[in-house]
Amino acid sequence: MENPKLQKAVAIKYNREEHAPKVVATGAGHLAQKIIDTARDSDVELYHNPELVEELAKIDIGLHIPPELYEIVAEILVFVNDLDKLEGLRRHE
Repeated sequence: MENPKLQKAVAIKYNREEHAPKVVATGAGHLAQKIIDTARDSDVELYHNPELVEELAKIDIGLHIPPELYEIVAEILVFVNDLDKLEGLRRHE
């Protein structure tokens, strides 16, 4: 039986030439922490949404996210893009 308190993480990557983001990493426990640490070390924004992680973790690595998740993932990508723009403005002040 799976531990509901076990930390989980999923990494997605979006390439503008493709129709949807792909799942590039999933993990729980130690592996989840490694995914998170790698993202932080690479200055990748993190977004906390346990329900979405559960859904994305069901997708095999290398596959595109399904259409039913497009809207929520698009909202997250816009949020992250806005953070990147804000950070860029702060660097130029």
